[in-house]
Amino acid sequence: MAEFHVATPEDIRSGKVTDVYFQRTKRILEAKGMDRRVKAEFVAKGLPEGYSWGVLAGVGDALDLLEGLDVKVRAMPEGTVFLPDQPVMEIEGRYLEFGIYETAVLGLLCHASGIATKAARCKKAAGSKLVVSFGARRAHPALAPFVERYAYIGGCDGVAVVKSAEDLGIPPTGTIPHALVLIMGDVVEAMRAFDDVVEPEVRRVALVDTFQDEKFEALRAAEALGEKLFAVRLDTPSSRRGDFLRILQEVRWELDLRGYEHVKIFVSGGIDEHKILRLNPLVDAYGVGTAISNAPVLDFSMDIVEIEGKPVAKRGKPSGSKQVWRCPSCHRTLVVPCGRSYVPACSCGEDYEPLLRTMLLDGRRTEPPASARELRERVLEELKFVKLEEEP
Repeated sequence: MAEFHVATPEDIRSGKVTDVYFQRTKRILEAKGMDRRVKAEFVAKGLPEGYSWGVLAGVGDALDLLEGLDVKVRAMPEGTVFLPDQPVMEIEGRYLEFGIYETAVLGLLCHASGIATKAARCKKAAGSKLVVSFGARRAHPALAPFVERYAYIGGCDGVAVVKSAEDLGIPPTGTIPHALVLIMGDVVEAMRAFDDVVEPEVRRVALVDTFQDEKFEALRAAEALGEKLFAVRLDTPSSRRGDFLRILQEVRWELDLRGYEHVKIFVSGGIDEHKILRLNPLVDAYGVGTAISNAPVLDFSMDIVEIEGKPVAKRGKPSGSKQVWRCPSCHRTLVVPCGRSYVPACSCGEDYEPLLRTMLLDGRRTEPPASARELRERVLEELKFVKLEEEP
């Protein structure tokens, strides 16, 4: 049976998914009888170009990996919005206890946070409009549940892949593919067949860019299904798209003129947060694929900042364990040495609160894992305090 070239959970837990120099470091320290109690923090010195904030994700996966080890982990709650140079997690323990897992923990945090952040940016741009993750086909199929989990946590309202939706406990979201229209030979025939076969609780959304001009296909679908038609979806190829906003204006005008104001407009194909901001005046829902599944990772690094209770760090890295304090009202943040409470109140009058809290103590979780739904709600709450760079 094909293995699809992916590591198993056993491979990861056994320390095989690690850079070779960590294996060699482990051998050297063991041979020399040198093991030290250290604190290592995870920080993103910078964010992808154009980003001013990130969404922390993958913490639960990292805790799953570290659970059972003789370590203490402090971290920001998963789903927290953070800024560059703010420590988001710290592991304390004997280096040989956890050092071999640096590669895996970074991979979990960097990848999950990248996906969640891009999804959050798209949802922030869309506001109350629907955002659905369509990106599984742009990633390794073994990673589809991972990608769509963090797309959902980041703010997507739905996911397309059946397995991903099952894991999240939500119904999968989708319309119809071009394949159905092509095989049936016509969008109206395709939608009538859909209406005959698919259960009525699934919304009827017609794909209107396969054979003819979008506004004429939209009108034909609306005339055929009437009140049953929930929306039309435009996935117009870039080679035919021209001024997409003008196309959407035409579709909306013609539908409204003929009494189909109830029919919503759903767009997909090359959508990201920047296009969402431009299309918002006319669009009711977005399918976002490649922008989320191939989102730039957030470039965290793990660095030792304390050895045997003494501050120490490599060049360019502030030494010592730290705490991030944030005002719960305005979200102004400060990074201070750990153990020094930030006493003064924020300029808005509220007292600062610590963001890094103990998640793992002596290898045991200090609180039960949050559900994906709870994490998504936290992200949506956090997004109220940030803006996209091009927003006024």
